[in-house]
Amino acid sequence: MTHGEGAQRQTSTYQGRFAPSPTGPLHAGSLVAALASWLDARAWNGGKGGRWLVRIEDVDAPRCIPGAAELILQQLATCGLIPDEPPVWQSARSALYQQALDQLIVQGHAYPCACSRKDIEDAHAAQGHGRARHAALPYPGTCRHGLRGRPARSWRFNATDFLKNQPLEPVDKAHTALFSIANDTVHWTDRRLGPQSQQVARAVGDLVLRRADGLWAYQLAVVVDDAAQHITHVVRGEDLADNTPRQILLQQALGVATPRYLHTPLVCGANGEKLSKQNGAAALDLRDPLQALGEAAEVLGLPALSQQKSLPQALEMWVNAWARNYNRPP
Repeated sequence: MTHGEGAQRQTSTYQGRFAPSPTGPLHAGSLVAALASWLDARAWNGGKGGRWLVRIEDVDAPRCIPGAAELILQQLATCGLIPDEPPVWQSARSALYQQALDQLIVQGHAYPCACSRKDIEDAHAAQGHGRARHAALPYPGTCRHGLRGRPARSWRFNATDFLKNQPLEPVDKAHTALFSIANDTVHWTDRRLGPQSQQVARAVGDLVLRRADGLWAYQLAVVVDDAAQHITHVVRGEDLADNTPRQILLQQALGVATPRYLHTPLVCGANGEKLSKQNGAAALDLRDPLQALGEAAEVLGLPALSQQKSLPQALEMWVNAWARNYNRPP
């Protein structure tokens, strides 16, 4: 499938998803992403609507909290955000991830890696490279051409060689196409942020597919799941925008379609950091779900609530506003 064919196939149907990790209850930031993805689906095709799914991303089992997934589903229901089919759990989909890894190995796009985090840090230190705040060090390619007698710890996607082997395309094509890969750079167009680009090999290096602890890496799991669920549109927080080029590379290597992407504004705490479960974001107070939704809608630039509106009326108002603001035909 060519890049253009992938984009063309996704203009007539809509399948979206909200994919929370059950590491705790929803907070104000995650409600923004949930509401945005729900509105995007419901506003599709002039308000005729597409389908909206929920996927529980519990592939990182040690971080998941028992009962959190069920609580998240209850919170969504309280807010009137009901998926169009029963949710799926990543923890039940390991066979699909193994099949994808096997495919990448056969194609020569994946290789075993013996490096620990300290090995990677030491390799960068030896070259005089420092670490930027909150940024992971890109993999230096130590095991790309062999383990040199060391035991394998993980599996990596050979993004460096994959990028080098892509046919050259005009860079300016990326401003009209769904995405483009040219000169070792992935270009794509976000529906809110506009044209984006990243040199994946320089920014990330060869990304992990299966971790040293045996767990599946997020990047592989999300690409496999989006393909298996026929996701055509991804709406998620802006902090995940830099994951998009890595996922585009995996989609191309696996021969699956690339969704359209829209990354929503973030909710930040008093310290200026993004709200997250890791930094102690408070669980949503849903004693008044309409108020919580109204605050999320405000972050998204949608109309303010009037006191007369019920929950269904407010959601309908925001669907109409979303269609005008965001969900125009591609």
